[in-house]
Amino acid sequence: MNKAALILIALTVLIGLSCGKRRAPSPPKERVQQRAVISGFQRGSEVILSWQMPARDAADTSLLNIDRIDVYRLAEPLTAPQAMSEEDFASRSLIIAGIPVKETDFGMKQMTYRDELRFAGQPVRLRYAVRFVNKFGQKAQFSNFFMMEPAARVATAPTSLTATLSQERVALTWTPPTANVDASTPPNILGYNIYRSASPTAAATKLNPQPVIDTQYADRTFQFETEYFYFVRALSLGTDGNPVESLESNIITLKPVDTFPPSPPSSITIAATPTSISLFFPANPEDDVVGYKIYRSTDPDLPPSQWEPMTVEPQEETTYRDDRVESGKRYHYYITAIDRFGNVSNPSDVVNEIVP
Repeated sequence: MNKAALILIALTVLIGLSCGKRRAPSPPKERVQQRAVISGFQRGSEVILSWQMPARDAADTSLLNIDRIDVYRLAEPLTAPQAMSEEDFASRSLIIAGIPVKETDFGMKQMTYRDELRFAGQPVRLRYAVRFVNKFGQKAQFSNFFMMEPAARVATAPTSLTATLSQERVALTWTPPTANVDASTPPNILGYNIYRSASPTAAATKLNPQPVIDTQYADRTFQFETEYFYFVRALSLGTDGNPVESLESNIITLKPVDTFPPSPPSSITIAATPTSISLFFPANPEDDVVGYKIYRSTDPDLPPSQWEPMTVEPQEETTYRDDRVESGKRYHYYITAIDRFGNVSNPSDVVNEIVP
């Protein structure tokens, strides 16, 4: 066998061995987001910034591990160019907060930071950014810049919010603001927004579709036996022509209890046959009425509490037939309505009939 043939055989064996060998799988690369995207808005004397955290954190030993979040702010004249490099921003801005990061902050959680405004009389543009920082103090890339011109003439929060309960509504009243957040007067008020939540930490729902002009509001969508938390914010005209809300009024807690009896049944008709007397009446207008009780007496002068109950439990039907009658006797009836909370209406008007 010549030399060329031997070389060819050796190469073939090496290639075969190489193709059959399995390598250990490479560990997955870290896929941790390192640049936040922030947004924000003004509410009263605060700028509220928010951003979404990554789905997960990197390992403790990784440089991509997030230990804290630094919040930066730069105040600049309104005439300053809007374009700015990260290097310029880093050299001119202030770190206004360092927020420690916990394991529970991940999972795409929305984080917020509130910056308290101080108005010095000169309009400015505020530029914000955030930055992830690892435990070695190494900083990730800046987020996007969020810029805004805060409005100084934004009303302070309403005060003295109170609630009064009735059968159909929770009546809310409050005292209007007397000044703006920069202490100027009169207060810049376009109207009010009313909010309700199911717990102090749950997101609140705005109840009014349009701004409320008066300092009162009727919540007609509440449910009895459900706890609610209410607050009100004033609305002012912002620098960009859009409404800016004030901070919250005092928060009031209310768990409405139904102690309101239904109205008495009305428009009762009565008909007699030789063997029975029948009653007919329309259903009560209240949604929570669960039934009716019928009472009878042959003596109309007896106190209502001494009349004979004809039904042990409330009946849902709006008709009743009394078969326990005697010919020639006159029978008197009244009806009460009962709601699901056990409230009982006053007696209806008395109706009577003689059995033929």
